[in-house]
Amino acid sequence: MEFTLLWAALVAAIAFYGVVRWEARRGNAADCSRDVWDTGIAAALAGLVAGRLAAMILAGTNPLTRPGDILVVRGGVDTVWASIGALAAFAVLARRELARLADAAAAAALAGLAGWHAGCLFRDACLGTPSDLPWAYALPGSDITRHPVELYAAALFVIAAFAALVARRRFPPPGVLGGVALAAAAAVRLATEPLRPALGTSLPAWYAAGVLAGLAAAAIAFKFRALISDKLQEPDYGT
Repeated sequence: MEFTLLWAALVAAIAFYGVVRWEARRGNAADCSRDVWDTGIAAALAGLVAGRLAAMILAGTNPLTRPGDILVVRGGVDTVWASIGALAAFAVLARRELARLADAAAAAALAGLAGWHAGCLFRDACLGTPSDLPWAYALPGSDITRHPVELYAAALFVIAAFAALVARRRFPPPGVLGGVALAAAAAVRLATEPLRPALGTSLPAWYAAGVLAGLAAAAIAFKFRALISDKLQEPDYGT
């Protein structure tokens, strides 16, 4: 039995927690009543379970008859259903504070995704399509060198997390950073997907939809903020 998926999840959780604590120390905690760590880790666990269950079902494994396989790495985690499950859980937990909490969790979530992909080192699952680049390497017993595509993704997520940290200090309108972070996460997967072993032709379409959804959410949040600002600038004759 392999439980290396849990090591990858642990690396992701440590990265998420580290950025949350870093933000809090620098006076950049969430301007809402919800706790970023509690909400984020609960949403991540919900997404992990959703993605693992989806992977089992798609592979023909019944989770009801083999519940222990939920913790065993055999078919991995379905990325699409993991993302949908995590986002849905986050929205339910955040309730009316979704925009501000999404902004507060943006950098930490991107860092957590970087940790998740870097966790491929524990699973021996970093490699993708064949490559002759100097940093490409081969699995033990193989002469074919391959792209370390999961490490590419991890590096891109680190860059995105750093950009989110910088952008948050410019105080963007509530919800904008969260939407952009969603678009960035989907864009990283979309950009690296061609270097992965073919897992299905529908994945790029899902990732492209994620980019559009994130940008649309950011645009709506920005427009909503502009409308609210206009209202706040109107004189209050009732006082």
